[in-house]
Amino acid sequence: MAPQIVAVTNGGGDYPAKLTKQVVFCSLIAAFGGLMFGYDIGISGGVTSMDDFLSKFFPKVYEKKHRAHEDNYCKFDDQLLQLFTSSLYLSAMVCSAVASKCCQKFGRKPTMQMAAFFFLVGVVLNAYAVNIYMLIVGRLCLGAGVGFGNQAVPLFISEIAPAKYRGGLNVCFQLLITVGILIANILNFFTSKIHPYGWRISLGGAAVPAIFLGLGSLLIVETPTSLIERGKEEQGLRALQKIRGVEDVHKEYHEIQHAVEMAKKVERPFMNLLRSNKPQLVCGIVLQICQQLTGINVIMFYAPVLFQTMGFGGDASLISAAITGTINSAATLVAVFGVDKFGRRKLLIQAACQMLITQCMTGAILLTYLKSSNAIPMPWPYIVVVLICLFVMGFAWSWGPLGWLIPSEIFPLETRSAGFCAAVVTNMLFTFLIGQLFLFFLCKLKSVIFFVFAGFIVLMGAFVVIFLPETKGVPIDEMNEKVWKKHSFWKDYLPRDDDDDDVTKECV
Repeated sequence: MAPQIVAVTNGGGDYPAKLTKQVVFCSLIAAFGGLMFGYDIGISGGVTSMDDFLSKFFPKVYEKKHRAHEDNYCKFDDQLLQLFTSSLYLSAMVCSAVASKCCQKFGRKPTMQMAAFFFLVGVVLNAYAVNIYMLIVGRLCLGAGVGFGNQAVPLFISEIAPAKYRGGLNVCFQLLITVGILIANILNFFTSKIHPYGWRISLGGAAVPAIFLGLGSLLIVETPTSLIERGKEEQGLRALQKIRGVEDVHKEYHEIQHAVEMAKKVERPFMNLLRSNKPQLVCGIVLQICQQLTGINVIMFYAPVLFQTMGFGGDASLISAAITGTINSAATLVAVFGVDKFGRRKLLIQAACQMLITQCMTGAILLTYLKSSNAIPMPWPYIVVVLICLFVMGFAWSWGPLGWLIPSEIFPLETRSAGFCAAVVTNMLFTFLIGQLFLFFLCKLKSVIFFVFAGFIVLMGAFVVIFLPETKGVPIDEMNEKVWKKHSFWKDYLPRDDDDDDVTKECV
């Protein structure tokens, strides 16, 4: 795969630039990719709890749900039902790699347009689905849209934003994902009352952010890096002047040119990644695995299903899911404004402690009160909702946004695209596995599943304490010298300075 170039600065503060209306507008349009992704995450859980949807596509699940003697933990255990949710991420995993190539060859704008197109096709197939096969094919198309969008949008925002605003604007992409989840949860509450086609409205609503992304991408500028990368240097210079709001951009322009030339010399970035950047690769991949093994997507995918399992009615379960979505969005603002103040490690470690306590308490309540064929006595269901909100809150200001931010900043330029691609693929793979297997394990392990997630949280917290260095305030180009080569563990896994040239020669 040819390298996908991300222009960076040495510290970021010395280039003349303004936070122009053009940058704000372009970032907002691009961030509809996040809204698109978040809406789909939120909508699937609500739809799979609707009786009209279940009776049409999953009649066996519908029957189990309404049997009084049916095991509470196994009502929704159906591989096809889980495939409806998880197939999107299997498709996204494959398409992320394809999208990386499209970004490099055609540009960021066309890749976002392709994301909107695939997503719209998926929306139409899902909203008008007449059988399970049409439904799954639609989910696969939605997955293609997510794969293309998640690869192109963060890259686009990183490349157009002035360096000192880059972190905040990237976290805003995650913020809009949470807003999408919230909107989906609220919409599900109202459409669940529209019989028998309310679920079609919910699934069809995904067209709105996709249309905004597709049409909006026609109005925004292509990134200067992408234009220079594809040989359109004059257009790249004009685009840079436009988004920076100043005429004197030659220093940054030449830096981008230099970055492009450096990246083009590395013809096999994945080989270079494995030889020279093992610490960064391990940390980037492990963070993505940890992000999924917290159990967060269990809450996001299956919140209404989970609340119904605890004895809430249909309306109450959807309201509870909307409450968690609101908490998710609000808490993400802590990361937007606090990540550069508190640092990455402190937020991750604090949140791991918070999530560990809430997972254990939730598991203990379910273990004590939720048996195979009863509802949890009051007020314990409401206490569980509060605990889940506290869990989501901790995730939203830490492992959610930082799971994406850290992999985007720890790799050196020549392997940044390859490293970030590895992180995206890992995230999609484990999202697929969690989505496909959770209801099965909920049936088999019952409340013990929450203690399993708690065990993973202990491991991921220990990983941060021992292996993850702090990257707050460190210029990206100086990350190797100031962070990795000074780390007590990872310094022994980096090539010596006199080996760098040898590694480069082998990879070109």
